[in-house]
Amino acid sequence: MIMSKLMLLIGREVIVMESVIVLKVGGSILEKLPDSFYEMIVELKNSGICEPVIVHGGGPEINRLLTQLEVKSPFVDGLRVTTKEVLDVAEMVMSGSINKRIVANLQKAGGTGFGISGVDYSLLEARPFDSTGDLGYVGEVANVNNAWLKMNMSHGGIPVISPIGMDESGQRYNINGDMAAAAVAQSLKGKLALISDIPGVMETIDGKQMIHTKLTKQQIESKIASGVIYGGMIPKIRSALNSLSAGASESVILNGLIPADLKNYMEGKEAGTKVIIDKEAHHV
Repeated sequence: MIMSKLMLLIGREVIVMESVIVLKVGGSILEKLPDSFYEMIVELKNSGICEPVIVHGGGPEINRLLTQLEVKSPFVDGLRVTTKEVLDVAEMVMSGSINKRIVANLQKAGGTGFGISGVDYSLLEARPFDSTGDLGYVGEVANVNNAWLKMNMSHGGIPVISPIGMDESGQRYNINGDMAAAAVAQSLKGKLALISDIPGVMETIDGKQMIHTKLTKQQIESKIASGVIYGGMIPKIRSALNSLSAGASESVILNGLIPADLKNYMEGKEAGTKVIIDKEAHHV
């Protein structure tokens, strides 16, 4: 399937790119992803099917290091309370070891990955997520300065973004990876794929387990209320919804352990669970 093209104007140079897809890869799934996942990303880039961007998390590795350092880091509504010490650890783990590991995997697969933190080039301009200060240095994205991304993508690069942002005063913030990925997708008017270790939103109906291929906002809220959607899937699917309302062209939850799902999705075939705003959804 020939994807629609984006015309990106940088300075005097007009860059023609295929559809952008932002892949949010959480820390828990990172440890499970096969080499073929990265090979598929490189294949999609080189074949011109899409322009991939990776935004990653790092929760499990951050937790392990905080435990070793005997630093407490409670969660409130799914967000890590971030003191200065916790922020330093989160930045070291995500912008350091995890980011470079993903870049190395892309290089190994034959691609040109480049790692970047949201602090670099003020990529992710941040502001406090909670005005009360109870969450500490937890931020949200106020603006995405994407010119640097576009320039590198036009020269064959695959961006790998660590979700640490910074405000105008130079204060750094820890940003939820799903929220950061949604903001990048919105900025680039691209698709957002939340990479999981399951094939999509699943539900047992009449004794048979189904995968919902499409879900609307109303259906999602109903399934959260009933407990069908629970735990870590809640912020993922709400980030998918938020990205649509703010400008992302489409969002989907895909199984990263089956790389063919990513290719099938980009070729317009059925894969994962699409999150839509106002169309009638169904399950298969």
